[in-house]
Amino acid sequence: MLPLIEAAELKSLNKDNYVLIDARGFGNSRERYEQGHLEGARYVDLEELATHPENPAFGGRHPLPSLEDFTALLGRLGVTPQSHVIVYDDKGAANPAARFWWMLKAIGHQKVQVLNGGLQAAVNAGLPVTTAIPSASETTTYDAAHDFTGTVVLEDVAKAVKSPDSIVIDVREAPRYLGHTEPLDLVAGHIPGAVNVPYNTNMDAANQYLKPEELKANYEKVFNGKQPEQVIVHCGSGVTACHTLLALEQAGLPGAKLYVGSWSEWSRRDLPVAKEEV
Repeated sequence: MLPLIEAAELKSLNKDNYVLIDARGFGNSRERYEQGHLEGARYVDLEELATHPENPAFGGRHPLPSLEDFTALLGRLGVTPQSHVIVYDDKGAANPAARFWWMLKAIGHQKVQVLNGGLQAAVNAGLPVTTAIPSASETTTYDAAHDFTGTVVLEDVAKAVKSPDSIVIDVREAPRYLGHTEPLDLVAGHIPGAVNVPYNTNMDAANQYLKPEELKANYEKVFNGKQPEQVIVHCGSGVTACHTLLALEQAGLPGAKLYVGSWSEWSRRDLPVAKEEV
């Protein structure tokens, strides 16, 4: 199953055969959800997809929740290991939705997809939008296949950026990578040795993902002969990086690892920082 589903395909599916999740996250997302969401969609806040550490220097701003907390959330949403889960947000780049997708994949869930183009693509395709809140689903028990996999820690990244056998990709926008600006964390710049491939380069002019063959061609140039398993992806706090991990899987290049702590952790640990001198 490809990680992306098109709005036209979603429109053709029987609503009884999938669980629809609105995971738009960020800012006043609950208010936006209540003002209009796809019919039947259940709301998930980005903050439910992370814990809230007292000190982001250890784990970053959005570390993963415990497996117990995440599976309890899935149970409240009525998701079972057999469910076909379709998730969307109101950003075409699908950042919170991609985080939800990645978390499900990381615990062994097989049938999960992100709506390509998000809420706007669904509206354009004529899917019904409503303000009606779905009734609470019957709570289920979600038995995960295993704990979260596919992650690395700070020490792994520190070794990888010095190894000719590894690639560390920073998916933040170029001005943040170059250290020209930093709107969220304490220090501007990037991990020395990391390469910058901004997540928005995965998108076309219509704010949808590029075709799989285009994504594959783009990333094979970045990998320069290395395998996806030799690649680590990070961003500011482990959310937007999932957008690129989704793009890689859509391209047929699964296996890259997520550095969850990302720049929000690295930049708080008195470690080397690189930036463009201006």
